[in-house]
Amino acid sequence: MSRTTRLPLSLIRAAACTGLAALTLTACGPGSGSDSASSGSGSVKVGLITKTDTNPFFVKMKEGAEKAAKENGAQLVSAAGKFDGDNAGQVTAIENMVASGVKGILITPSDSKAIVPAIEKARAKGVLVIALDTPTEPESAVDALFATDNVKAGELIGEYAKAAMKGKTAKIATLDLAPGVSVGVQRHEGFLKGFGIGEKDPAVVCSQDTGGDQAKGQTAMENCLQKEPGINVVYTINEPAALGAYTALKAKGREKDVLIVSVDGGCTGTRAVEEGKIAATSQQYPLKMAAEGVKAVVTYAKDGKKASGYTDTGVTLITDKAQAGVTSKDTAYGLENCWG
Repeated sequence: MSRTTRLPLSLIRAAACTGLAALTLTACGPGSGSDSASSGSGSVKVGLITKTDTNPFFVKMKEGAEKAAKENGAQLVSAAGKFDGDNAGQVTAIENMVASGVKGILITPSDSKAIVPAIEKARAKGVLVIALDTPTEPESAVDALFATDNVKAGELIGEYAKAAMKGKTAKIATLDLAPGVSVGVQRHEGFLKGFGIGEKDPAVVCSQDTGGDQAKGQTAMENCLQKEPGINVVYTINEPAALGAYTALKAKGREKDVLIVSVDGGCTGTRAVEEGKIAATSQQYPLKMAAEGVKAVVTYAKDGKKASGYTDTGVTLITDKAQAGVTSKDTAYGLENCWG
């Protein structure tokens, strides 16, 4: 749905607050949500659209955006889909934000390809669009990308797992995200590269999608164990999936002899590394992504300078069982820099 006239913000909020297109929006009234931290009607308006508003990663991202908006005298309007993959909700959010007069939009795309037409319409109207965490396809569909190098994140845990196996024959289960989602594909490919194997290598004995969900991670692990009881390495797309895998392994009495590696670096996941449930995780920094994104929009509003290209917001391997030749930091560092 395209809009050719600018709607009053009050009408947009009213529509959003009645659940337009199954979308979850903040700033739905005076003094609520992100608008309560804004500097007034004359300030630069920044939109933030995340995949969901429940995942701790996106909660921290929103916190980073709110803090940066306050520090830079900007007004933040935020929205989120009802579930990971809610492209229709994100499209509606873009349209509403453009109509409300945002100068820039920060977005973590739920569908890297399907969101592109809506982004193109926003950019055609002079809105700066920056992808956070997840690149669009093509990446050039947005003005800039602020994100973890997800291939590198996967490589780090792949290198770690390879070193930790110390030459033992690996039987690997990969608990992935969903078909075609770029962040999941990149982490998966990075893990295989770091482990030194290809997609069709016989060492990979089971692959299941989890949607990054803990319950689905548990089910996926149960399915993999039924297929190949001898699994001894588990790669997971994120820490909720890793904890689901751990639960399934514990039920089989296998939690002590299976190596689980993951990506995210949330506080719950980092504590799971400290407790020995997960061997290692690649920590990323959502607060930094959002803060840098807000600053870029404010800069654009002030002097017309557009952010461009890819900005790597960093990744660190976290483990308390360091392996020779693999750079890492311990969970004390991880807990100081975690999110959620």
